[in-house]
Amino acid sequence: MSSDTADTQINRMFWVHLFVTSLAWLGPFLFSWPLMLIAYCVVQLQYKVYNRCLMNEGHALAEVDDNTFYHFLLTKVGFKLDKKRVKFVVRKRLNIFLGLFVIFWQVILGYNPLLF
Repeated sequence: MSSDTADTQINRMFWVHLFVTSLAWLGPFLFSWPLMLIAYCVVQLQYKVYNRCLMNEGHALAEVDDNTFYHFLLTKVGFKLDKKRVKFVVRKRLNIFLGLFVIFWQVILGYNPLLF
């Protein structure tokens, strides 16, 4: 397992990236499920077309050796995770899971989003 973290710049784009990443997790409670599904699909499309996260470049996080923003954040808070596995989960599974969760939360359980 690799526990080393990549270097990145803590600049405005880093904070924008952190905000957007947080919205992916908080979005099912804030925004309607169709909006969230569109957002998750756009992120997946970015991975498919560019084979990388476009926001990483804005804060100099190089995507070499399977570095991801998630791995960087989780390592900084003390988790020791394998980069390759984190990248696989983030790029192939996470948005599918979040998409299914937002449908479950809003459509099946009937909770309305707090904002729109």
